[in-house]
Amino acid sequence: MNGPASRARRGLADEAPRGDAAGFARHFRVDAISGFLVFLIALPLCLGISLASGFPPVAGVFTAAIGGILTTFISNSELTIKGPAAGLIVIVLGAMQSFGFTGGSDPAADQAAYRMTIAVGFMAALVQVGFGLLRAGRLADFFPTAVVHGMLAAIGMIIVLKQLPVVFGQKASGEPLEVLRELPDKIMHLNPAITAIGLVSLVILFGWPVIRSRLRPVWLRFVPAQLLVLAVAVPLGLWFDLAHEHYYRFAGHDYSLGESFLVNVPANLLAAVTLPDFSVFTSPATHVAAVWWMIMFAVVGSVESLLSAKAIDLLDPWKRKTDMNRDLLAVGVANVAVAAVGGLPLISEIVRSKANIDAGARTRFADLWHGLFLLAFVALVPGLIHMIPLSALAAMLVYTGYRLASPREFVNVFRIGSEQLLLFLVTIVGVLSTDLLVGVGIGIALKFAIHALNGVPLHSFFKPFLEVTTVDDQTVQINAAGSAVFSNWLPFRRQIVQLGLVQGNDVVVNLAGTRLVDHSVMEKLEELTHDFEQAGRKLEVVGLDAHRGLSAHRHATRRRVMTRLRRVTIVIEAAEEEALVRRIRDLGGSGYTAIPCHGGGRREHDHREPFVRVEAIVPEAVAAAILDAVRTDFPPPRRVTACVETVEVLGPDPF
Repeated sequence: MNGPASRARRGLADEAPRGDAAGFARHFRVDAISGFLVFLIALPLCLGISLASGFPPVAGVFTAAIGGILTTFISNSELTIKGPAAGLIVIVLGAMQSFGFTGGSDPAADQAAYRMTIAVGFMAALVQVGFGLLRAGRLADFFPTAVVHGMLAAIGMIIVLKQLPVVFGQKASGEPLEVLRELPDKIMHLNPAITAIGLVSLVILFGWPVIRSRLRPVWLRFVPAQLLVLAVAVPLGLWFDLAHEHYYRFAGHDYSLGESFLVNVPANLLAAVTLPDFSVFTSPATHVAAVWWMIMFAVVGSVESLLSAKAIDLLDPWKRKTDMNRDLLAVGVANVAVAAVGGLPLISEIVRSKANIDAGARTRFADLWHGLFLLAFVALVPGLIHMIPLSALAAMLVYTGYRLASPREFVNVFRIGSEQLLLFLVTIVGVLSTDLLVGVGIGIALKFAIHALNGVPLHSFFKPFLEVTTVDDQTVQINAAGSAVFSNWLPFRRQIVQLGLVQGNDVVVNLAGTRLVDHSVMEKLEELTHDFEQAGRKLEVVGLDAHRGLSAHRHATRRRVMTRLRRVTIVIEAAEEEALVRRIRDLGGSGYTAIPCHGGGRREHDHREPFVRVEAIVPEAVAAAILDAVRTDFPPPRRVTACVETVEVLGPDPF
């Protein structure tokens, strides 16, 4: 076996493959094969994402082809695949609709909306280039993890809602909740032949991962589900004669079939090139919307791309690290070129990137090959693409949306903490009822509110209070105070990286002085620990003994707590001290304090024996047992005074 898995099992003994000229020649065969396998997955997804976004089908192919070719030579991300992503469908379609998109009712209006939308994409791409030059690759680290996952889940739900009607041979329009209300009616009026193609496609997509691992011969396991869908859906389309307009009768009703249910691509690829209409930024009727959608394209696209690139870095068998600023610059440059010819926005796409790793890719040239195969296929055999039923592509997008909003996501978030599930759900509802940025803003606002209720000082929301001390010649310690939360993580991270990875020290992060360490920081500290290991350094996190996790998950939010215990104070003759202390220990008191003392009261005593004051901080049950023992073991006429009071302690373990 020569794949990445066996490579990892050999302990990474060989030098990591490099995406340079030598790497291109050395890994030519495996990268080309991987690029071809990814192309088989990417082709239907590119077409489907384009159609779902309101763009011509070939626009998605432009995106993946140009993106794959350009970013290969700019980014150092070795295993990510660049292309259109389902996560941006909501934004692109929203922009199209705000510029007058009619969904086919008025082709002239749809063309105008298309040209204005790619103009917005062009300007957003320039903003992304600026992000890269300004080293804004850390942007993804600002957003709370639960909010990001909530945004992606909401996008998945919107995709499913928008594409289910297409599976049934219908069209969907309007806001997500409106589509949901209309869905039962659309199902009642489904087109049986088209629905058959769509449902068979869904069965393949959901069933193939279940049975694939049991298949013989083994090579069948590597057949992508999307390719299998095309292998079944295209013959079904031919059987139903979708290439010709006609009617058929089923269960007493007449239904129409024809080319409108097939993918439409131009015979000449150059004829599909469309230029942006930049008047969208100068027209009083559209300039406000244009700026808004430009921000949406730039921010959401950048964040999703960076998150995907980080996820793929964790899966890289050679643990190579992507320069996020360089990758963001590459995405921006590619998006400029893509928008200039009428393509969709591109990002680092996680599903195709994971397939790239599974196929055995070594270097970034697999992305180049995937782009070249796409370009050649669409240019040379567009007629084959025209044979693909739209309902099959819609089924692929329903499956993709389901994976983004999988029930497993809800369970995983809940395991981290109930407050994370609340953030997750509120973000989903916010996105579904408003839009992406507003929904994410609602999620972030709730995150701030939860932190405030948990006692995070207002002055430490954005500024970490850090003190650096030297432990030895190779180790420094960062003592944090106030809080360690998502909103002050960027300067916190910068300090850790500067002292450790840049200056070459081991770093100890002491969080004992913080009131709260949130889930995002816990997760990112673990990621940094891996980065330090790869660099041959050590990052150690200490000081969380007095913090209580809001769940048992290792990434759960941790809050510093004061534990209520009992302080038992006993004044007894000094001669009885040893017996009393022995009894306290026998009953579970782990520590005590004894102080010689004297005093006076309302009654005079002739006795002058020395007294001792013994204190022990213990749990409630132990305190009650000690009092019972004092009554039993030291009865009158022995002079004993005892009292119990409730105290709060920081870190109950010593007691």
